[in-house]
Amino acid sequence: MSGIFGSSAAPAKSKDVEVVNSPPDSISSLSFSPAADFLAVGSWDNNVRIYAVGPQGQSEGKAMYGHQAPVLDVCWNKAGTQIISGGADNAARLYDVQTGQSRQVAAHDAAVKCVRSVETPQGTILATGSWDKTLKYWDLRSSQPVATVQLPERCYSIDAAYPLLVAATADRHLEVFNLTNPTKAFKSSLSPLKWQTRIVSCYPTADGFAVGSVEARAAMEYTEHWCHSKCYTFRCHRKEVTKAEYLVHSVNGVLFHPVQQSVFATCGSDGGVTFWDRDARTRLFSFDQQDGPISSIAFNSNGAIFAYAVSYDWHKGHGGMVSNMPNKVMLHAVTPEETRAKKK
Repeated sequence: MSGIFGSSAAPAKSKDVEVVNSPPDSISSLSFSPAADFLAVGSWDNNVRIYAVGPQGQSEGKAMYGHQAPVLDVCWNKAGTQIISGGADNAARLYDVQTGQSRQVAAHDAAVKCVRSVETPQGTILATGSWDKTLKYWDLRSSQPVATVQLPERCYSIDAAYPLLVAATADRHLEVFNLTNPTKAFKSSLSPLKWQTRIVSCYPTADGFAVGSVEARAAMEYTEHWCHSKCYTFRCHRKEVTKAEYLVHSVNGVLFHPVQQSVFATCGSDGGVTFWDRDARTRLFSFDQQDGPISSIAFNSNGAIFAYAVSYDWHKGHGGMVSNMPNKVMLHAVTPEETRAKKK
């Protein structure tokens, strides 16, 4: 489907606050701690920075640790005591918040594009997706993977909401896993979108997932076949040139609100952010950040703070990087009206 979302209010962006001492190079990933308002920021300058964020948007740099190559993804464990990052140095590293020490906890034969810490009944596992076409599961007490799964292509994005884990790869493949049997996908399919997948995000209810692509479209999918009628695709992050012509932009992020579970945010290389209601199929709120693309987004644990990175997202390759491209992390105070779910 396309054009299915109603156009609720789209007010102008409020006065958002810039995080102090943002990275000097492209920002790849943002992740808030689930336990406190600490924000981890991964960058192409090979470093992960951790900021303390206050309720009024005040921020303070608290720590930093490094990889040997650009950082491509960051996440926290559920307790908020550890940060895991994946990088182009083919490694995943763990930073202990209490000791201030980092160590390597995973390795691949190519860049580690995605990392997710997953809580299971048996304990915490780390899932890593790589451009070496594998998905690996790790017990952080061991230097060897618990299991390795061969993917059909290079891994571009993974997300998990136990027991669901979804891996999106090149050539539009989607591999859906039930983590009670994590080494075999129970569903393999092609994305409902026609062009390269950029991001995948699991529903908090673990019964489906969202997909965003480079074609200015996103899709809502469900894992059970009897929910097929609830699946749909829609247009986003495109700008009208004429009534018959649009500029389409990459969808770089899809993220569900931690409290209003049918509400999600998208960001794109158009420099725009939009909040949506998945079930009511309604646009709730949107704003444009004109300085540059939005490369990553994050909600804090209660959804009151929304962070977004204004940074080059590499959608035009190396040739698209210009010297005056901004690199900054912005904080937006979320109001109840912006994320209030609509009635169907």
